[in-house]
Amino acid sequence: MDFIEELKTLKTQVLISDSFKIPEHFDNIVISGMGGSGIVGKLFSELYHLKPVICLDDYDIPDFVGKNTVFIGISYSGNTEEAISCTKQALKKGAHVFVITSGGDLSKLSNERIVIPSGLQPRSAIGYMLMPLLNTFLNIDAEKRNSISNLINGVDLHHEEASQLGKEIANEKKIPVIYGFSPFRYVAYRWKTQFNENSKLMAINNYFPELNHNDTMSLRDTYLKETFFFITFGGSSGKISRRIDATEKVTSTTFHKVEPLGIDDIEKMFYLIHFGDYISLETAMIRNMDPRDVSSIEHLKSLIR
Repeated sequence: MDFIEELKTLKTQVLISDSFKIPEHFDNIVISGMGGSGIVGKLFSELYHLKPVICLDDYDIPDFVGKNTVFIGISYSGNTEEAISCTKQALKKGAHVFVITSGGDLSKLSNERIVIPSGLQPRSAIGYMLMPLLNTFLNIDAEKRNSISNLINGVDLHHEEASQLGKEIANEKKIPVIYGFSPFRYVAYRWKTQFNENSKLMAINNYFPELNHNDTMSLRDTYLKETFFFITFGGSSGKISRRIDATEKVTSTTFHKVEPLGIDDIEKMFYLIHFGDYISLETAMIRNMDPRDVSSIEHLKSLIR
């Protein structure tokens, strides 16, 4: 399967109905995952607000994890050492432990597991890993899953705007700067990592309103500003919209605004995720980069085993 076909599986991935049977009472949710698997917890944390959600991207868990914690270990391969380390610690602390994986050692740590199809790049399996969380905690039903799938299919059929932005970035040798805002702060981060892995390109991300307390100064006065390509999302609330407009004016910066489609934040999130997939793919193609190549990451892993 080539990479474009991988991307197109997202509309099928979001149709899965798998979910966990979580305890009736719990105090917090802790999610462990790295890279293309770890982004899942971060995206979920912007949609779910009934309990604290803590996302881990290291080897150790917080001291508060215990019997009232719902702990979820996510690793597409099932062999990510950081996620395995955290999951083992959560088991020792008596947490309610669940795992999402395609197999590997992680799948052996808990009977409360959702095993998803293998064969994709982890970052291309985002639907398989995110939907169980949405199904479990946000009660996503079949009608909503179908609606998300149809929206994603629309991006597969019509991604001319995304391709054009990718062409501009690659042909003009720009560094993408992606500015998000709640609930799409981590969508901006996802775009950054897609440029990193798919396009083999450095990228920067930040989010409103935080960036107005730091990035604003560099936007105004940085050197080599012409090397950056600034992107943000449309459809923001009144305060954020005013901040975006004011930031452009004060810093003499033009943002390329991507308007998300969808009837709610979940649909808009998936739309923006998939839009970003196509920007990074177009950039990779023009730069003659193989979006599936992660050889440097694999080499690094081999050196620290």
